[in-house]
Amino acid sequence: MDTTCLSFMQDKSIRRYCAFLFAHTLVLLTVAVLFCFCMTGSAKTMLLSHDEAIASSLIEQGISENVIARALTATDTVRSHKGFELLQKIGIRPALETQFLPYLQSFQECAICSALAVLFPVCLLLLGVSLRFLYHRENLYRRASAVIENYIDGCYADRLPQTSEGAVYRLFSAVDRLATMLQAQNETEQKSKIFLRNTISDISHQLKTPLAALSMYQEIMENEYDAPAVIQNFAAKTGLALKRMEQLIQSMLKITRLDTGNVVFEKKICNLTELVSHAVSELTTRAVSENKTILVEGSDTDSISCDAAWTSEAICNIVKNALDHTGANGTVRITWELSPFTGMIRISDNGSGIAPEDIHHIFKRFYRSSQSSDTQGIGLGLPLAKSIIEGQGGTISLQSAPHAGTTFTLLLPVQESAEK
Repeated sequence: MDTTCLSFMQDKSIRRYCAFLFAHTLVLLTVAVLFCFCMTGSAKTMLLSHDEAIASSLIEQGISENVIARALTATDTVRSHKGFELLQKIGIRPALETQFLPYLQSFQECAICSALAVLFPVCLLLLGVSLRFLYHRENLYRRASAVIENYIDGCYADRLPQTSEGAVYRLFSAVDRLATMLQAQNETEQKSKIFLRNTISDISHQLKTPLAALSMYQEIMENEYDAPAVIQNFAAKTGLALKRMEQLIQSMLKITRLDTGNVVFEKKICNLTELVSHAVSELTTRAVSENKTILVEGSDTDSISCDAAWTSEAICNIVKNALDHTGANGTVRITWELSPFTGMIRISDNGSGIAPEDIHHIFKRFYRSSQSSDTQGIGLGLPLAKSIIEGQGGTISLQSAPHAGTTFTLLLPVQESAEK
């Protein structure tokens, strides 16, 4: 027999109910057998009483005892036509009502009373246990229905009962798993909505300043159309404001893609010298113009596993931040070293450093300390770098002190880890 056919027996309440039905059936069969024996004894008593009455009547009428004995003990089952006619004459026929046959009526009344006395309590017990089982089942379904209604309304505090085994509880377990998935999906959607709202709020807030500046520059240039020097000056400021807006939008798009998991990092083995050189290539001209130095020190053969384009972006943002906070004649140093499993890239400067109260906020979006109010930047470079490094399974940390410079440390897997 297929075991799935009896899987419902795993439910403890059903097992108990089936055990009761089995025991009840055995009791009922036993009672039926005893009832048959009892009715047989009653029928025998009735027949003996009837034979006794016939014998007594015949003896009183002078019939020989031998004749009476042969008549009462005859075993011949062949029916006599004369006997049938005699019974018809005295009114005893198959259609005769039981009430006109005293012995049979007495037997019938005894049988009915005995059957009722036995079957009524048995049936009452069966009905009571069945109603109790159905009552508990109904309560179970009502509780489950209430919990499912809460799930529909978005409330996942309660859980469906799973105190036993069986098909019903497996169904409850499956519904609970579905509810857990819906809860996780709902939480993800809520986080996405909050993230989207915060992102839009951040972009709106950050765009207000350059837009207000552009509006002011445009108004000044309109009023000073006959002053070429003024127009040239504010045209340059307009260009800077537009460049800042472009940087802001590009950075926000990148960090939003990273946060929402829409970026797939294409890791490969990258030579560190080439990676760092590509990252700082756009900043060397700026460093020279600001009388600052970018030093790159490390073995030409060292490699790590990373997405070259995104990792270059992260290194570029950190070096750009270092240049922003380093004065004239300052130095930004990039070094690296390998361990058996990780590659460590250090980017240090001898600039103004970071105050202790600002270190824990340095990777927050748009965060700018009070000491950075006169420096370039929009406050997204470091958060973007952190998202890129951590998105590839790496870590980023920093050590800094006021007027003692800052060192950023990036850890990424080396070639051996990638091959494994």
